[in-house]
Amino acid sequence: MTTMNIDIETYSDVDLFKHGVYKYVESPNFEVLMIAYSVDGGPVTVIDLKGETHDGLDLMMMDFEIYLEKANVIKRAFNANFERVCLAKHFNRPMLPKEWRCTMVDSTRVGLPASLQKCGEVLNINKAKDTAGKQLIRYFSVPCKPTKVNGGRTRNLPQHDPEKWQQFLNYCKRDVEAEMEIADKIKGFPVPEFEQRLWGLDQVINDTGILLDTELVAGAVELDRQAKITDTERAKRLTGLENPNSQQQLLGWFNDQGHDIKDVRKDTIAELYKTGEGKVKQMAGLRINLSKTSVKKYTKMHDMACQDGRVRGAFQFYGASKTGRWAGRGVQLQNLTKHKLSDTQLDIARALIKEQDFDTLDMIFKESPQNLLSQLVRTAFIAKPGHKFYVSDFSAIEARVIAWYAKEQWRLQVFKTHGKIYEASASQMFNVPLESISKGDPLRQKGKVSELALGYQGSVGALKQMGALEMGVQEDELQGLVDAWRSANPNIKAFWYGLQQVCIDCIETRETQYAFGLKIYMQKGFMMIELPSGRCLAYPKPELRTNKWGGQAITFKGMDDKNKWNDIDTYGGKLVENVVQATARDILGISMMRLYKAGYSIVGHVHDEVIIEAPEGESLERIEDIMGREIEWAEGLPLGAEGFVSDFYMKD
Repeated sequence: MTTMNIDIETYSDVDLFKHGVYKYVESPNFEVLMIAYSVDGGPVTVIDLKGETHDGLDLMMMDFEIYLEKANVIKRAFNANFERVCLAKHFNRPMLPKEWRCTMVDSTRVGLPASLQKCGEVLNINKAKDTAGKQLIRYFSVPCKPTKVNGGRTRNLPQHDPEKWQQFLNYCKRDVEAEMEIADKIKGFPVPEFEQRLWGLDQVINDTGILLDTELVAGAVELDRQAKITDTERAKRLTGLENPNSQQQLLGWFNDQGHDIKDVRKDTIAELYKTGEGKVKQMAGLRINLSKTSVKKYTKMHDMACQDGRVRGAFQFYGASKTGRWAGRGVQLQNLTKHKLSDTQLDIARALIKEQDFDTLDMIFKESPQNLLSQLVRTAFIAKPGHKFYVSDFSAIEARVIAWYAKEQWRLQVFKTHGKIYEASASQMFNVPLESISKGDPLRQKGKVSELALGYQGSVGALKQMGALEMGVQEDELQGLVDAWRSANPNIKAFWYGLQQVCIDCIETRETQYAFGLKIYMQKGFMMIELPSGRCLAYPKPELRTNKWGGQAITFKGMDDKNKWNDIDTYGGKLVENVVQATARDILGISMMRLYKAGYSIVGHVHDEVIIEAPEGESLERIEDIMGREIEWAEGLPLGAEGFVSDFYMKD
């Protein structure tokens, strides 16, 4: 099949990184500056749409359009969503996702960076993205500041610097050459057909977008503005500081009050709010309110909303390269605060904020405006008129999947029957009857925090991080919880150490290993873990090293927390986490495809939850049934989905 590799450079007065590509192309000033393309690996042709016109330009454009319009020509680009959306706008016609392939996504599938420049560096590609190109983009692709020197213009055109323009054309050409070389180097890792179709669905979801309640967003921004003014004045009166938002001034004030702290970071102030008294406690509370970032999410929603009020491009396919899970872009739906308000309180708070009746809001709700806004972030997304949100998610999907892999039978039986995993876990850990554990029972709390923290070889530190101490568990009880949970789940414990050992054996011997329904093998310097779905997790350049306890440890190459290509340590529990979360992601993907084929419009998804926008009166039970159907390659895995119907998005 014919393949055309494409790279384009564009201009818009809308900030791409702030507003996203969908709003970027809506600007009347958006335009494609140049198109570079290659057909079947041939020489790269560059079409200059802003330079001097010539007889060959129309022929070049005609040639490109012929290939672009053919359904049987595969169009490939690095971050294909950008080229697809921009070219759809330029030619004023849909660019069907099924005709496109994304080299960036194909790279992240094998553990490589999502940046063209970094990916090229890792693969030692000489034509890797030129860092000088960023300067050219700043010069030609975004507005410039008017000055006396440039004659007061707000945009740079080719005639303003022909030499730079030629460099820009060469840069676009090199990008196509680099992208083709990357695609060639990873062609030995073919993309499963289902994965390609799932990427296509991802593009449909991003194209569809999710409707924003603009009145609520406007009210939230105004409420936050007024609350910050009020809180700042209170802080000034309380401390006598000229600028209580100054970290240096505030740190000095706290120390003058007898509290020897080294910074005013979030955790430090939170601890001070717990332990402080009088003015110190009051100021710590004000600092917490003033530092809340919930309004930034409302602002980001507004920034990304298109002309029809829908936020598009909020999901990045294969954003988490170790599991294949989606990542959030812009608004970050995967990272929204849960609410504690009742349904009635949500309705009242939303109505008052939309009306900007903040006095009544303050009378009814005793929480700070910032806390209220944090809890209402999700509800800023609404169903279009005549429709509802049908939200359905998998119940305890990771707990089910890990039990299925490890063959922890008592857990599987729980999910096949009552599904009360927190109570059942506490029952197993403390050897008490399940029936004796009520929802408010401290034992249930211990079972819950243990389930949330310990499934992937976590220990005391994981319990603390999950909030065990805040739940009322005593510190001297933590190790006992770890021991009790592991004793109750011997097969899961064996899964951690067993998977680690077979991965070590694979790296050491270069021989294929089979265990826990997984296939582990080496391919071109990558350790591959093949899941039951047929999809593989990739670990580039794995090595064995001696850890600080004298045992064997696994490292591989990947992007570290500083966004640098570096050695990454892993271990049995982390490998199990990767496998379980990746499998849960595959189950979600299959369910999304089933729902899409059944005619449902998916407008969003968060972790293991699907958000469907459908006409009022749709059957929630049918949606739950589709999500709960057995997966062909996961025989014996009990799945269960639960949902709710609402006018706006929330956490049930």
